[in-house]
Amino acid sequence: MKRIDDVKAGVAVIIFNEEYQVLLQKRTDVGLWGIPSGHIEIGETVSEAAIREVKEETNLEIRIKKLIGVYSDPNSQVFVYPKGKVIHFITTCFLAEITGGELKCNSSESQEIKFFEQQKLPQDLLEMHPRWLKDALANNELAFIR
Repeated sequence: MKRIDDVKAGVAVIIFNEEYQVLLQKRTDVGLWGIPSGHIEIGETVSEAAIREVKEETNLEIRIKKLIGVYSDPNSQVFVYPKGKVIHFITTCFLAEITGGELKCNSSESQEIKFFEQQKLPQDLLEMHPRWLKDALANNELAFIR
């Protein structure tokens, strides 16, 4: 196994619009597209973190609809930041719906925010995010544990 500097709890939120396009953000830290995601802060629940992260990154208010899965496999959940820090994320991924707000880049963490057709996702997508999206589209009643 490669060197890992830290383990962090994370959240990711899959959001579809009325046309069933998926919301992605182009991240400032790595310059890649991905599902809105982030870290859980001390004293926060996973759902509070998911709602906060989406608001911070997209300016949208959401309601959590269901748990898609919990992802911890080091083969897909180890992320190397540009400055070399290696983090193993334990990510709780939710499906959510928009309840308010106006879509816009709302933080220095995003270069761009937009909806994509599921068949026309950008090539420069974070490695673990297609798995999360595929699991969301599987429409299982039970959550995935990967």
